[in-house]
Amino acid sequence: NGNKLDGRFKSMAQMMTGKQAVLEMLKAEGVKHIFGNPGTSEGPIMDMLGDYPEFQYFLTLQESVAVGMGESYARSTETASCVMLHVDSGLANGICLMLDALNTGTPMVVMSANYDARKVNETMTDLAELVRPVTKWSVELDLADAIPSVLRRAFHEANSHPKGPVYVGFSANALEAEAEMNIVPSSKMHDSYRPDTNGIEKAVSLIMSAKNPMMMVGDRVSEDHANDAAVELAELMGFPVYQSRGAEVAFPTLHPQFFGNHTLRTPGGREILKGKDLVLAIGMDAMDELFYWGDVILEESTKLIHIDPIPGRAGRSEPTDVGIVSHCRLGIEELIAAIKPKLTPQLANDIDGRKIGVVAAAVEKRTAFEESVTEKWDSKPMSPARMMSELASAIPDDAIVVDDSISNRATMRHYFQGEKRGDLRAFRGQAIGGGIGATMGVQVAHPDRPVIGIIGDGSAMMTVQGLWTAANDNIPCVFVICNNGMYRILKVNFDVYQRDILQMEESAGANLPFSDFPTPFHVAEIASGMGVHGERITDPAQIAPALQRALASGKPAVLDIVIDGSL
Repeated sequence: NGNKLDGRFKSMAQMMTGKQAVLEMLKAEGVKHIFGNPGTSEGPIMDMLGDYPEFQYFLTLQESVAVGMGESYARSTETASCVMLHVDSGLANGICLMLDALNTGTPMVVMSANYDARKVNETMTDLAELVRPVTKWSVELDLADAIPSVLRRAFHEANSHPKGPVYVGFSANALEAEAEMNIVPSSKMHDSYRPDTNGIEKAVSLIMSAKNPMMMVGDRVSEDHANDAAVELAELMGFPVYQSRGAEVAFPTLHPQFFGNHTLRTPGGREILKGKDLVLAIGMDAMDELFYWGDVILEESTKLIHIDPIPGRAGRSEPTDVGIVSHCRLGIEELIAAIKPKLTPQLANDIDGRKIGVVAAAVEKRTAFEESVTEKWDSKPMSPARMMSELASAIPDDAIVVDDSISNRATMRHYFQGEKRGDLRAFRGQAIGGGIGATMGVQVAHPDRPVIGIIGDGSAMMTVQGLWTAANDNIPCVFVICNNGMYRILKVNFDVYQRDILQMEESAGANLPFSDFPTPFHVAEIASGMGVHGERITDPAQIAPALQRALASGKPAVLDIVIDGSL
C-alpha cells in the first residue's frame, strides 16, 4: 500500500474479507494500539487479531476505561486513536466520555460490530443513530466493499478540524463477506488557515486603545502549538493571562503574568471581568459555564475579541465585537505583526507600567492562596493543599501529571506547574470517571516517562476496573487517589447554587443528600484485589517515600491518600 506512481497510489485491489480489510486499514493508518472491550459481535475481528502482532490490544473491563485511554492517548500522540467497543450495550457505556471527546475536539475512531443485517426485523439496533449525537460523523456498514473507503474517511474526519470522535459500525455479514479491496490510508489534511485581514485590523484597533485588558487562552492554543506566540503577545501588551477550563498547558503556569484558571463559578471569577474594557479570548469557548449567569456576561463597555479555529465558536454565546476564525498560532502572529509598528514610545511606557501592576497582582494572588491554607496545614485528615504540596515536591522533573482532581483542581493547579504542552494533561469534560483511563492512555503514549494521575475517589470508583487493565498489561503509571469520602464536586456546585442562585447567606453544600460515602472506599485494598500494589496514606510524611517506591517498582501502583473534604 506504499507504492506510488506519478504521485497517485497504484491500484492494488485484493480479494479479502471485510474483517481482514478492517485490520489492514488500521495497519495502513499506522495504528499501533487498540483500546477495547470485545463482545460476541466483534468475534470475527478478534478471531483475526492474532494474525496481526503489530497491534497491541488493551483489554478493559468497562467501556469507559477504553474510551478514557483512547481519549488521552489521542491527545498525547496528536492523532486519532482506535477504540473498539461492543455492539449496542458496550457502545452505550462509552457514550458519556465520547461526548466529552466531541465537546473538546479529541480525534478518535470508535468501532463496534452488529448482528447480521438480515436480522433487522428482530433485535438489531441502529448503532450509527445511537451515537450520532456524540460523534462528528457516524456510519454503519452492511457491505464489505465499503470498509476501506469508509475507514479512510473516518480517520480523515477525526483528524481534521474540528477534530472529534467518529463512529464506524459493521454488520456481521459485512465482516464475513469477501470483496476486492484497495487498502489506501487517509492523508494528512493541511487545514491551518490564516485570519481575515480586516478582522485583524479591527482587533488591533481595540487592543491598542484598551486601558484595562485581559487575555484568556484555551486548549486549542496548545493544540495549534501557539503557546510561545501567546507568551510573546502577552508580554508585548502587558496582558494579565488566564486559562479557561481545559486540560492542556496553553500558557506557562509560572509565567509572572499568569493568573491560573478562570471560572465563572466563583464570585471572584465573575468579579475579575468587571471593569475590564477588553477581553481577548483565544482558542476556547468564551464564557462557557455550568450555571446560567445571564444572557450577557461581560459589561456593556467591555469589548470581546474571540479567535478560534472552529467555525461557529466565536460569537456562539457571548456578544462578540470581533470574531476571527483562524488557526490560533497564525492569528496570534498576525496580531503581533500588526501591533509592533504601532508601538510608540509613550504607548510602550504605558504598557511597561501595566505589566508591573499585572506581575504584582499575580504574586499577590499566589501569596493570598498560600496564606489561606496555613491554618489547616497540619490538620488531620490532611488538607488537600498539604497533600498536593507534598506530592508536587516529590515528583520527578520529567513526569507527566494527569489531572482528574475534580473539586480540588484549583488547589492542585497551584502546586503543579506546566511549562509546555504535555507537562500537565487533564481529563477534560463535564462528566467524571475518565481519570483512570486517561492516566493509562498517557502512559501508553509515553512509555519512557513517569506518569502520575491525580484522581478524585468518586471519579476513580466509576472506572476502578481500569486498575485490572494496568496490572494485566503492566502499565506502570501511579494512580494517586484524593480520598475525601464524598462526591465533593456536588457539594461545591451545590454551594454555588445555594449561595449565588438561591441567595442563601450560609451554605457550604448543606441539605444535599447522597453525596457522602458513609461506607468508606479503601481503594488501596481494591487495587490489591486487582493485582496492583496499593498503599493507604494518612500522614503527609508518607507521600514522598510511597511515590518513590511506586516509581522504582516499574509497575502500576495506587496511593490512596485520605484527605479532608470540607468546603
